[in-house]
Amino acid sequence: MTRLLSSYLLTVIFTVFLLLLKASAAGTPSDTLSSSSNITDGETLVSSGSSFTLGFFSPAGVPAKRYLGVWFTMSPEAICWVANQETPLNNTSGVLVVDDSTGTLRLLDGSGHTAWSSSSSTTTTSSAPPPPVVLPQAQLLDSGNLVVRDQSTGDVLWQWFDHPGNTYLAGMKFGKNLRTGAEWTTTSWRASNDPAPGDYWRSLDTRGLPDTITWHGNVKMYRTGPWNGQWFSGIPEMASYLDLYSNQLVVGADEIAYSFNTTAGAPISRLLLNENGVMHRLGWDPVSLVWTSFAEAPRDVCDNYAMCGAFGLCNMNTASTMFCSCAVGFSPVNPSQWSMRETHGGCRRDVPLECGNGTTTDGFKMVRAVKLPDTDNTTVDMGVTLEQCRERCLANCACVAYAAADIRGGDHGCVMWTDAIVDVRYIDKGQDMYLRLAKSELVEKKRNVVLIILLPVTTCLLALMGMFFVWVWCRRKLRGKRRNMDIHKKMMLGHLDETNTLGDENLDLPFFSFDDIVSATNNFAEDNMLGQGGFGKVYKGILGENREVAIKRLSQGSGQGTDEFRNEVVLIAKLQHRNLVRLLGCCIHGDEKLLIYEYLPNKSLDSFIFDAARKNVLDWPTRFRIIKGISRGVLYLHQDSRLTIVHRDLKTSNILLDADMNPKISDFGMARIFGGNQQEANTNRVVGTYGYMSPEYAMDGAFSVMSDTYSLGVILLEIISGLKITSTHSTSFPSLLAYAWSLWNDGKAMDLVDSFVLESCSANEALRCIHIGLLCVQDNPNSRPLMSTVVFMLENETTLLSVPKQPMYFSQWYLEAQGTGENTNSSMNNMTVTVLEGR
Repeated sequence: MTRLLSSYLLTVIFTVFLLLLKASAAGTPSDTLSSSSNITDGETLVSSGSSFTLGFFSPAGVPAKRYLGVWFTMSPEAICWVANQETPLNNTSGVLVVDDSTGTLRLLDGSGHTAWSSSSSTTTTSSAPPPPVVLPQAQLLDSGNLVVRDQSTGDVLWQWFDHPGNTYLAGMKFGKNLRTGAEWTTTSWRASNDPAPGDYWRSLDTRGLPDTITWHGNVKMYRTGPWNGQWFSGIPEMASYLDLYSNQLVVGADEIAYSFNTTAGAPISRLLLNENGVMHRLGWDPVSLVWTSFAEAPRDVCDNYAMCGAFGLCNMNTASTMFCSCAVGFSPVNPSQWSMRETHGGCRRDVPLECGNGTTTDGFKMVRAVKLPDTDNTTVDMGVTLEQCRERCLANCACVAYAAADIRGGDHGCVMWTDAIVDVRYIDKGQDMYLRLAKSELVEKKRNVVLIILLPVTTCLLALMGMFFVWVWCRRKLRGKRRNMDIHKKMMLGHLDETNTLGDENLDLPFFSFDDIVSATNNFAEDNMLGQGGFGKVYKGILGENREVAIKRLSQGSGQGTDEFRNEVVLIAKLQHRNLVRLLGCCIHGDEKLLIYEYLPNKSLDSFIFDAARKNVLDWPTRFRIIKGISRGVLYLHQDSRLTIVHRDLKTSNILLDADMNPKISDFGMARIFGGNQQEANTNRVVGTYGYMSPEYAMDGAFSVMSDTYSLGVILLEIISGLKITSTHSTSFPSLLAYAWSLWNDGKAMDLVDSFVLESCSANEALRCIHIGLLCVQDNPNSRPLMSTVVFMLENETTLLSVPKQPMYFSQWYLEAQGTGENTNSSMNNMTVTVLEGR
């Protein structure tokens, strides 16, 4: 009995030991999967160093779809690879198995059907059947790679590193297998929560020097520039990463491939091609536990492929908004388009090359520090010096430029362009390129300097003497009249403080008599009144030889009007742009102060877009043209005029339309001038119109060019929707901004488009305008785009747009704080706020 009891106890102890051993093993996730096991939804493989995990997941906001993927263990949202990108499972019944007969991975759904298999992504050029597999096993490596091996031979049967998605990890190859023809490329997701292949993909172009290309469908969107032995020529900052990441490009008989590896102690890194086609280099911050983007491509407008066309050069380090210029010896193919910032047509030679005429030779002009052009149509010879490269280019009449192919240890190797050079930009630490020009373009022309200077000087002196005598005679005759005009001018301008000093003594503006104004308006008849603004009425009048004008009459007794009147005269008289209203003159008569403008027959923009009976006049092409015209006008105020001007009261009622529906910005009474390097100003007297004022201006009195950008964003959304900023659609939408944001955030932005223009509407243009409008109305002024960027985004539909942040709808708060929608003055934080209701 005792022996039997002892035997029983030993059996129980052994059984418990086995159970504990099994439980312990089950608690430690494995990194391998054999044909005798499987992975079900909820189970995972974890690499030996716990860096990566393989399992099932659902994207954020899409719980009904299940995918099999690999992710960083410390950051599960950072998905590196997805197996069933295009065939998501609709429940949690998925199972991953290893097929022992073929050595392939298979993802089975709840019915046992194959949703994905590794054989579907295997590329081979051989017609011979694959060798039999004896002991297949899948293993998740600590590099993140999922590998299937034949344990009997050690041969790799398949690995996901050969079939990347939108992520590129250290140790992965990026390029082309010359033996099999297979390419290692990356492809974006369709959306941030949709792993299906998107519209953007990235490959290594091996036709010339290796060059990384980002494609949008079949269209080139961005190039890194060719590999120069150390980095891609358009990304010289790669040299600054060498202490973190080593770069290698292998050019061999079997493959041409780029790869990077992380150095010891460097943060974990990945390259991510996002759904907008932007490649981010992300590094993991172990302290804040977030991914930090410390490089991205494309970086700016000059990175857009062929931005400046053939023989054009792009330069971001310029004060002008014209980023493109032609290379020396070249001029725009279409100057009129070029002046409108449409530069894709490129440039052409001023003087044809002289190669082959037997008497003269061409030469070369060095173009310093650039990203080298596209090398699709080039000749590359790594065995020659740069001087030999020059001689070869001269000997080939088709050669238009050359550069060093490898900069390690000094320039050597040769790349020659035998077609137009395309996609060149200036860049810090860029490479030098040698551009071929005719000899006559390189030699300083010798001319008869004496004849050139003496003839026009003599002519000018004679003309000046004649003009002098005429001037003396006229001066005496007009002295009295000029004295009266000076008195009027001083009355009008008064004292200008330092910030408004504009050289008013040179103001050249006609002064009209009050009697002429009275006659022109039929004594300010009500029938001639065009509208009424914050500081007076506007009348239609006829001056001179049946010249139609608009006359703004300052309201008598307006305590604010004198400053605004003076401000508007001084400003508009010095501004000339086709999208700004033109001031023709002014009049001062006692307490009467009047401004005379060009007459615009279609009045203001708000009289169309908010009027159900008239808004159909503005079809989508007209509205889009108006949007671009307003933007160009604001850009002129901010950057292209000799003054930096903040309008401060941009709204649809201050946008006038001429006979051809071209927009012109008006009403500069609130405008302020920034001098020197001034970026921002503050005021204790906030003046503006409810809904159009930016948050920082309305609440803190701080204004800048970004305040106008905010107002422009509101105008864009009003033009697109035909709705006023104060429109309320339900209790959940307190304003047009809230309504627009809700639709955009839900992927229903087209519902914002005015029904009157849907038939004539370009969806791409409308969605782009809505996107730009939301970027402009972001709360943080530093997040809003500059007007030069707004104009560029409107005119270049391939330009990538950043993701806007939700506005806080401060305008509704402001309305509630006032307690009324009527004109009112209030004091907040010792600041006076004047709200001007729009017409």
